[in-house]
Amino acid sequence: MGAECIGAGALGKFFTNIVNKKIDNIHSGSKDLPWEAPRESLDASCVAARHSQGLSEGSINMPMISAIRARDISIPLDSATSFSSRVVNRRHYGIVEVEASDGFKGIGFCYVGSAGGSLFSEAVTSLLSPLLLGQDPYRVEGLWSDMYQEALLQGRTGTVMRAISALDTALWDHNARAVGLPLYKLLGAVQCDSVAAYASGGYYLPGKTPELLADEIEGYVREGFGAVKIKVGKLDLKSEEARIAAVRERIGPDPLLMLDANNAWADLPTALPFVRMYERYDPHFIEEPFSPDDIENHQRLSAQTPVLVATGEIEAGRWRFKELLQSGAAAILQPDAAVCGGVSEFRRIAATAASFGITLCPHWFHDLHAHLVAATPNARFVEYFPDDQVLNFRRLVSRQLEVREGRIQLPQGPGLGFDFNDAAVQRYALAPWRG
Repeated sequence: MGAECIGAGALGKFFTNIVNKKIDNIHSGSKDLPWEAPRESLDASCVAARHSQGLSEGSINMPMISAIRARDISIPLDSATSFSSRVVNRRHYGIVEVEASDGFKGIGFCYVGSAGGSLFSEAVTSLLSPLLLGQDPYRVEGLWSDMYQEALLQGRTGTVMRAISALDTALWDHNARAVGLPLYKLLGAVQCDSVAAYASGGYYLPGKTPELLADEIEGYVREGFGAVKIKVGKLDLKSEEARIAAVRERIGPDPLLMLDANNAWADLPTALPFVRMYERYDPHFIEEPFSPDDIENHQRLSAQTPVLVATGEIEAGRWRFKELLQSGAAAILQPDAAVCGGVSEFRRIAATAASFGITLCPHWFHDLHAHLVAATPNARFVEYFPDDQVLNFRRLVSRQLEVREGRIQLPQGPGLGFDFNDAAVQRYALAPWRG
């Protein structure tokens, strides 16, 4: 049977008939195996399949990318929210739609920052889209390399890499939708029903006392989450201890308690007293204690505390993660597929980490990372945001994930399993679609 025989519908029916015939033969005791069908029958089915798709003999009807659109989004937070080193009032996102000649569309997205959202659509439409239009959407790896090479001078990280990430994700989403599979199954699933998640919260808000923080985190535990995360590093040592002590006392010793410092400290002497204090409350990990560029201090801290050091949420490219791994700077990697280079680069990073025996707990965007955790053997948790107060991207999502007893129920629909909410996109868009 020639390689040009690609009529999935008719050919699928042919093989279904073979299977049904084999079952009938087994039931009747026949020893005639239908797999010995003559070559002429197979060729006839190939011809029928091609004709059903309007193809001539020997032709291959491969789809082409026919349209790419990008849009800049800005969503204000209901309340100004503080991290250890900054205050956020709004979030800017970039979204894309990639359409192909087969009639299927894929979507992608990223977080741009608290300002500068228009940089995203400029990168997509002026720099990257010309490389993709007219190309085969299944040539994902090649298209990723083309985009990365084209963007070397404009920036291998930051908004340009996030634009690559969004487009790469949209290609994978298109391809999964086109074959009728959830993304995690197209990638090769490890889990097909649900994945573990931790509840991410514990932000600094005006008037939020340690007792109110403990109320919040206890609520997540009552909902069934066996792992929770809070923000740390903004206050003085005494105030920080009051927060973590209240939480640990309220939730008890069993739930995993994760700490996110968001680049709180400039050097090891400043960080170490806080980490020593946190040790008394058995944290699972301390996330981003230093600037992402300060790999050496991550390594030094790792050597001086039993608390696992986690980082990587704003890193881009497999080479930077390789540096983290080789230096021993992180026991847990937190790549964000919407930041690091998309689904394609996330998979490379995960494979590299696996060779070092390192676990992944990806950052943010649970709607995307549920698929990647489900398809990555060395990934453990999805970071889940129970409401839309911080991850207000949730307002753009047409279908929310279901969570039961601390586990995200994997979507069974094709692709990512959701679309953009058109009314919300229109409401929060900075400008019309471009492209």
